[in-house]
Amino acid sequence: MEDLTHKTAVEDENYGSNMAETMLRLLPMALCVVALVIMLKDSQTNDFGSLSYSDLGTFRYLVHANGICAAYSLLSAIVAALPRPTTMPRAWTFFLLDQMLTYIILAAGAASTEVVYLAYKGDTSVTWSETCGSFGGFCRKATASVSITFIVGLSYVGISLLSAYRLFSKYDAPVEHYNNKRGIEIANY
Repeated sequence: MEDLTHKTAVEDENYGSNMAETMLRLLPMALCVVALVIMLKDSQTNDFGSLSYSDLGTFRYLVHANGICAAYSLLSAIVAALPRPTTMPRAWTFFLLDQMLTYIILAAGAASTEVVYLAYKGDTSVTWSETCGSFGGFCRKATASVSITFIVGLSYVGISLLSAYRLFSKYDAPVEHYNNKRGIEIANY
């Protein structure tokens, strides 16, 4: 009877942990979709012409990065919600993919921040004038999308730390085994 009670308590703890991780993985999905939709609807036409997110490759990259991160967040939340024990390959997969997506979303946010900065301030050394005086609505939406993307980046940093903790606290580092058939001495320091 005690074993059954202990097993149920462990299962309840794992369920709570899985549910918390699932919710943590769904948060950036929602934020990615919001940032993506704001950027997709970001266009403005006035007397000076028209400007759309698709005119700037950096903003197209931001849209694609947010789409990829939203899809990954949904898939990883589904996998995290499954009541299966964590195996080493699963832990390594989460760790590596979480790291990769963190860098992708941070790169998209950083590159887009530069474009938004140039749109507000311009760059006189290359005769790039500021654009936000003429296309203020476009710049506000772009700033909102980039800001949300950085919140997504912070969420992914937290998820990456969680997956790193789960991996390295549960599994030891791989030990290298040398097959020394030739009798060559290898110095160990």
